[in-house]
Amino acid sequence: MPVHATAAPYPSTPAAAETSAWDDALLRRYDTSGPRYTSYPTALSFHNQFKADDMIQALERSNKSQKPLSLYVHVPFCRKICFYCACNKIATKNTSLAEPYISRLDREMVLTSRHIDTQRPVQQLHWGGGTPTFLTLAQMSDLIDRLDARFGLSNAPDRDYAIEIDPREADVFTLRHLQSLGFNRLSLGVQDLNPQVQAAINRVQPRVLTETLMDEAHRLGFRSLNLDLIYGLPFQTEESFAETLSQVIELNPARLSVFNYAHMPTRFAPQRRINQADLPSPDEKLAILRSTIEMLTQAGYVHIGMDHFARPNDSLAQAQRHGTLQRNFQGYSSHAQCDLIGLGVSAISRVDDIYAQNPTQLEHYEEALDQGRLATVKGLRLNEDDLIRRDVIERLMCDMAIDLAAIGQRWQINAADYFAAALEYLKVAEKDGLLIRDGLYLHATPMGRLLIRHLAMAFDAHLPRQSIQRYSKIV
Repeated sequence: MPVHATAAPYPSTPAAAETSAWDDALLRRYDTSGPRYTSYPTALSFHNQFKADDMIQALERSNKSQKPLSLYVHVPFCRKICFYCACNKIATKNTSLAEPYISRLDREMVLTSRHIDTQRPVQQLHWGGGTPTFLTLAQMSDLIDRLDARFGLSNAPDRDYAIEIDPREADVFTLRHLQSLGFNRLSLGVQDLNPQVQAAINRVQPRVLTETLMDEAHRLGFRSLNLDLIYGLPFQTEESFAETLSQVIELNPARLSVFNYAHMPTRFAPQRRINQADLPSPDEKLAILRSTIEMLTQAGYVHIGMDHFARPNDSLAQAQRHGTLQRNFQGYSSHAQCDLIGLGVSAISRVDDIYAQNPTQLEHYEEALDQGRLATVKGLRLNEDDLIRRDVIERLMCDMAIDLAAIGQRWQINAADYFAAALEYLKVAEKDGLLIRDGLYLHATPMGRLLIRHLAMAFDAHLPRQSIQRYSKIV
């Protein structure tokens, strides 16, 4: 068999193709729990024998690769808790609490940068949370100055410097300040524009707040705007969410993330404030998903995969066309092959052949740094099998296809033998029309794209040892 091109063979699917093949019964049958594969192996495989010294050794090994850097900064503070939220956050209105946290972040930067060749360019920067715009403008400037002093930030036009914004806590002055700090991409949390839904999730956010910020961001020339939406929230219907989507399409963001709400109140305390009886039924959720894909693709968005949509000229869609799209802890990324350093409470790093995670409790994070050591509490060093399977799963999740013959050449393995169990597992999915197989080349059909997590699970060697219920539903 010839080796197929590595670029995505299936970069977009017209609305008619995705929805004409729609099969509710098939989706319900495959709607089990499974990983989102923002990493492989997933965080459930991390162990506490992995310590700060393992992270330091990985940082030093990574210098040999001279890969560019990606920095993630976790700002855990929120002024108000949204009931759907599953993020690591601290609810407070007192912005002075951020001062000691920024000092701890700086200690972490110092300890990390000692082991990094700081001539490596910082191609990506992402502030997440929590709510990064919880910080005052002065605190934002302070944090950027410290990042620049420790790592050396970039002015390159192709840098990807993004920040998550709560439109209820930002205004046009915030955006101008963020632009002056070097941010060129914004992600605005919206979730839903329906007032009844907003009240039920404790996030009242009139459209005018979002619209004003987006107008100013376009005027200022921010390269890419992303809006976050969630389907499956209380009181949502196909009709009500379609109305939200119509308004969002008018706002014309470059990217959209439409996440499936995973109701897991035993794990996430704020979700206990949501009445399960108010959630849309499984059938209604599927109707919302179908309508969403149809409306967004008809409006000209490319369905990147899973919950991401982008304009064809956006860097995310371009990366998928070129076969360079990547998965990381923030979802899909257009900047492949960066070493990711996570800073802050709960942050996860992906450096060289390891993953390393900081404590999820603020006091444990502070305690480690006050003792002059990195806050790493768990992680994993990948073996060769992990690296091979990470390659397969990432390409499948990003390209919606996988050329196992190319994988075999890249890793010097007999792919047919190596993945025999996975190929056997996928026979049922092939029979059900989720994928088309041509020798060792597999690509997802329109229905298979919606169930790409299930297809990826075939290659996951860690999954049999894990509790599948720890993961969210696939659809």
